[in-house]
Amino acid sequence: MKNNSLSITIDIEDWYHIPSVCGSSFSVYKNVSEFFEKWNGRYDYLSEPTKRTLDLLDEFKVTATFFIVADVAKHYPGLIESIAERGHEIACHGADHTCILDPKTKVPLTTAEEFEKTTLEAKRLLEKISGKEVIGYRAPNAVVTGWMLDSLEKLGFKYDSSVALNSLYNKSDSSLKGVSSVPYYPAAGSLEPSKSRGFVEFPWAYYDMGIKIPTYGGPTLRFLGSKLILQGLKQSLKRGHTIFYFHPIDISEEKFPAIGNKRPLYWIIKGKIVEEGFAICLKKLEGVKKVPLRDRVGDYCSV
Repeated sequence: MKNNSLSITIDIEDWYHIPSVCGSSFSVYKNVSEFFEKWNGRYDYLSEPTKRTLDLLDEFKVTATFFIVADVAKHYPGLIESIAERGHEIACHGADHTCILDPKTKVPLTTAEEFEKTTLEAKRLLEKISGKEVIGYRAPNAVVTGWMLDSLEKLGFKYDSSVALNSLYNKSDSSLKGVSSVPYYPAAGSLEPSKSRGFVEFPWAYYDMGIKIPTYGGPTLRFLGSKLILQGLKQSLKRGHTIFYFHPIDISEEKFPAIGNKRPLYWIIKGKIVEEGFAICLKKLEGVKKVPLRDRVGDYCSV
């Protein structure tokens, strides 16, 4: 395990970006644009916990990859700049966190052309703000397809980190039969592994105990706790390089607006207990080399 590395990845999105509120087939608002047209209350619950996350990363001397929803640039002046100034990698988490397909029916909710148009705009905006090329992508809500990866490669991205193999759910349009938690080259038009390609997938960690439990962080850190997450991360590290991910809003101690469809208990666990769990994971894995994904992608394809 000590010979392998771990990437700490941070998803920058706010409470209204989740699919019960915006950007899914069952959300209250069609997208973030409609949300801001109709919402009159406070919306920023992201800035304060993002600062605390940055401070925590500094404390543990970790350089992370931040997957940022590009519309954050419009509504949170200076937030992306503050991340880039700390030396972290800026990567793309979509234009406005809208799902690309319905995760249950697998029906596309947009065309490849529209996806490419909005994603390229997001990429260019993040590059303008950070002053550096953006080569990484994570699908909003981790809803990912093979054709999306083809589009990303076409747009100049070098890697994606959205695939979450586990026994509880599959948000992709692929069986993921040949996938584990180690980086791989996805086949054209697919999420299944193939031979060498100029594009790499960094899948997430899981704990194999007969069934595969998702232990990559994010909501699983909130609901499963740091002990099980650490077991899964350590097991995944034995396979090879792996991914941990986290949302700053997971550690917000404020109560979010009571709006959203079909997920009434989604925020029942968050705040200090989750921040402590994040810190425990960083502390317990202090001996593991931690690198932003930009530093690993060159091991698989030219950058």
